[in-house]
Amino acid sequence: MRTAMRSTMNLTLVGISHRTAPVEVREQMNISESRLAEAVADLAHRDGIQEALILSTCNRVETIVRATPGLDPEPTIRQFLAEHHRCDLAPYERHFYRRHDEEVIQHLFRVASSLDSMILGEPQILGQVRQAYTVARSVGALNGPLHEIVLQALTVGKRVRHETSIGAAAVSVSYAAVELARKIFGDLAGKTIFVLGAGKMSEIAARHLLRSGAGAIFVSNRTYERAVELARVFQGTAIRFDEFYSQAHQADIVIVSTAAPHYVIREEDVRRWLATRKNRRMFFVDMAVPRNVEPSVNQIENAFVYDIDDLGRVVETNKKQREREAVWAEEIIQQEVRKTLRRMASREVVPTIVALERRLEEIRENELQRYEARLASLSAEQRQAVEALSRGILNKILHGPITELKNGVGQPEQASLVATVRKLFRLSE
Repeated sequence: MRTAMRSTMNLTLVGISHRTAPVEVREQMNISESRLAEAVADLAHRDGIQEALILSTCNRVETIVRATPGLDPEPTIRQFLAEHHRCDLAPYERHFYRRHDEEVIQHLFRVASSLDSMILGEPQILGQVRQAYTVARSVGALNGPLHEIVLQALTVGKRVRHETSIGAAAVSVSYAAVELARKIFGDLAGKTIFVLGAGKMSEIAARHLLRSGAGAIFVSNRTYERAVELARVFQGTAIRFDEFYSQAHQADIVIVSTAAPHYVIREEDVRRWLATRKNRRMFFVDMAVPRNVEPSVNQIENAFVYDIDDLGRVVETNKKQREREAVWAEEIIQQEVRKTLRRMASREVVPTIVALERRLEEIRENELQRYEARLASLSAEQRQAVEALSRGILNKILHGPITELKNGVGQPEQASLVATVRKLFRLSE
């Protein structure tokens, strides 16, 4: 397949990612969103480049081109990168990887399906690929086979997310808190959140809970100004630290992350709150080390406590689940790659088949014209018979070459077969 594809498609990808380069190198090679359209237009208009796409995120920078058959586009890509970043690429050379032809298709499908992401199954990459596609289209950099391949990559990415559960299980501590809250409450709509301590992890967890449908949020911190600041971010309400204990009974979900070296929520506190709540469930997310919620709280009916280790175990379990789903996702990608390669290869033989039919039809018509004087005395019925006879002979001659061309689609000998047919029938003339 590679020989057949190489002679006509000539796809090349040059890139770096979190797998090959540290963040300082990725920062150096990053192409900002504000300059992306200008950059991809520049690359697409360089000699020998027919189509181009640039995918630039915090974890990868990849340039993909379709070049004139027979041309090696890597020097052009390297020159583009050096000029765009105004630097010598030599110090970064060991971080770059290359893909060619069908490897490019497979890589794009895996990237769009988040199988090559730092966090397996993360959803952002599909949108980033779509944005790169939109920008490239807007400047006329995608207008042929590469355009179709990128569109198919987006379709494959959506298929993987729809047909597998690769993105369903939380693989960060903050998302794990949301997942556990859903298991406890079912629907999070209208649930009230209390945040005790304004640390970064509690902020992220609260943000995820709000995005998942939770309602009112209250923030308390020993430094009241910090509570006010964080409450403003969430459009919530700040309460003073010493008022927390008299207000906490309103909370369905309590996220705790203070710097206190002792328990700040004890068993007697929770029993009192539950009595006031008429025993409606309370969920405590203890993100502090040392722990802030007394472990015995978990023994109380309708009180649920998960500390940072509990959340970590959920994350590890979910990572293994995603890895299992990735096996099926890889199979989907292989199916789609094979279908795409066969479709592309099939289109490569169509011009030869059309040219062959046209060539032999010209020969048939020319020969009939040469004998026009001798055929003039024939009746209309006899002329139709001659026409049918000549077309029948033509179709029988065409049957063999066309069948072989179609059977050779996607096979290693496809390119040489096409070349042989074109040479035998002088189709290049």
